[in-house]
Parts: sequence; structure tokens; C-alpha cells
Amino acid sequence: MACSYGRAILLTCRRSISYSAPRYIRRECADPLEHATGIEKREKLAHLAGEEDPFNLNVTKRGPGTKECPNLVPSAFNSRLVGCICEEDHSHINWMWLHQGTPRRCECGYWFKLVEKAPV
Repeated sequence: MACSYGRAILLTCRRSISYSAPRYIRRECADPLEHATGIEKREKLAHLAGEEDPFNLNVTKRGPGTKECPNLVPSAFNSRLVGCICEEDHSHINWMWLHQGTPRRCECGYWFKLVEKAPV
């Protein structure tokens, strides 16, 4: 009798397992653009529009750099800090502030000018 009593308790304690339909529905990951907000969303939209460097943070090569044809530095502000590596093999960077409207000459002789760029 003790054996059948234990078996009855074991059978009543078992729960049947059921699977709901949503488990088998294929779920897609949401688009990251839908979840992005603020500056992150504007950066993603700029990348989709084809602009690889929306904040102009990449290193650019110097052009002729004369007073008549200075190197143009885009900025959404009235001033910007610019670093110039005067010689290719040097690790020293000459830093200078560029202000809107006035070109500035580096110690190495290259000229730089700040030009207006629309903010992202």
C-alpha cells in the first residue's frame, strides 16, 4: 500500500508541460535606428546619407597651405583647436586655435582657415 500511495502523490505532483504559440514565432531584432535618440540618431542618419565623418574627427592631409590658398578646416563653431604635425616623421604636434574669419599660420609655414559647416 505504501508503494501505491507514493506513486499517487508523484503522479499528482507532476505538471503537464505546454508550449505556447509565441515561442515558435520567429522574432526579428529591432532596427538600431528605431531605438537611437539624440546625437546618436543624427550620427546614424548621417552615416546612412553617406557621410563617413559627420563630426570631422578624421586626420586630413595638408594641401598647399599658402596664404592665398589655406588649408580649410570645417567647424560648426566660431573656433576650433587644430593640431599640425609639421614634419612627417615627428611625433610632436603643434596645437593652435583657429577663429572664424582669420587665417592662421603654423610654425612650419602652413596656413589654415576655419570655414563654416552645418552642425550634425
